[in-house]
Amino acid sequence: MSSDEHTETGTGWPQPAVPGRPSGPAGEPDPRPDSPDPDELSPLAPERSAPSAEPDDGATVDLSRAADGSASSTAVGGGGTRLRGLSSAGVMIAVLLALLGFTLVVQFKSTSTDPTVGATRQEDLVRILYDLNSREVRLRQDIATLEESQRQLRSGQQGRQAALEEATRRADELGILAGTLPATGPGLSVRFEAGDKPISASRVLDAVQELRGAGAEAMQISGGDRATVRIIASTFFLDGENGSLVVDGRRLTGPFTITVIGDPATMRTALNIPGGVVASVTGDGGKLIVEDREAAEVSALHAPIKLEHARPVS
Repeated sequence: MSSDEHTETGTGWPQPAVPGRPSGPAGEPDPRPDSPDPDELSPLAPERSAPSAEPDDGATVDLSRAADGSASSTAVGGGGTRLRGLSSAGVMIAVLLALLGFTLVVQFKSTSTDPTVGATRQEDLVRILYDLNSREVRLRQDIATLEESQRQLRSGQQGRQAALEEATRRADELGILAGTLPATGPGLSVRFEAGDKPISASRVLDAVQELRGAGAEAMQISGGDRATVRIIASTFFLDGENGSLVVDGRRLTGPFTITVIGDPATMRTALNIPGGVVASVTGDGGKLIVEDREAAEVSALHAPIKLEHARPVS
């Protein structure tokens, strides 16, 4: 073995010369153990990377505890990174699915309705539609009558006669509305029978207002003592003693019966709406009996009101 290839050590054993490693005097090796490589001390030296094994798809993640007490994780091969990414995506998908399920449940509960509520709304819509149709028919009839009256008034020859007939018709209508003329026609008979509680004036007033809203044209109320009072726009109702009513200053005893002229089907529907007059009287323990009349008679009259302040506009 030549001196070019080996150098003698203190022990007498030959030691190969390491290229690039500084040696002591006369070619002796650096006495400092584990001395750093000069290339490593140079700031211009490129960063060295340790060789890594070829990635293994079946590699696992190794968790170890470092000497200073901090936990470190080392992923062996390329499979560890894919496993971590799949776990994060799975968590996000699970959270989104949970939110979607919660939203669907809340929407289902908010849109679900009780069958009775749905039926109630349908009845209200049917009643409103029927009332609108009835009013439309009446208004169209009034328009046709007024147009015919206008045509006759402009004709010349029949002008005076047509004017007289129109004035008479209007006077009759106003007399019925004011209660100064009797009336007859199809309608209803509404009978109030008290239960545990007496029939209050508010219940009777509610019935009158519902009937007016349904197109009632003439009404009167009778008591058990056969006393009858015509109901007009200015009629008032008060609670009397022992379950009696005071109507326009006249005392009536029960049971009470309202006779009304108008469209029977529309008025019956108005009385039977949910939470209406029938439901209120029934809730108080009483009974409301509604019967159709082909020819209801409203014969009670109201004394004409003498106007003291109001005058027609000329």
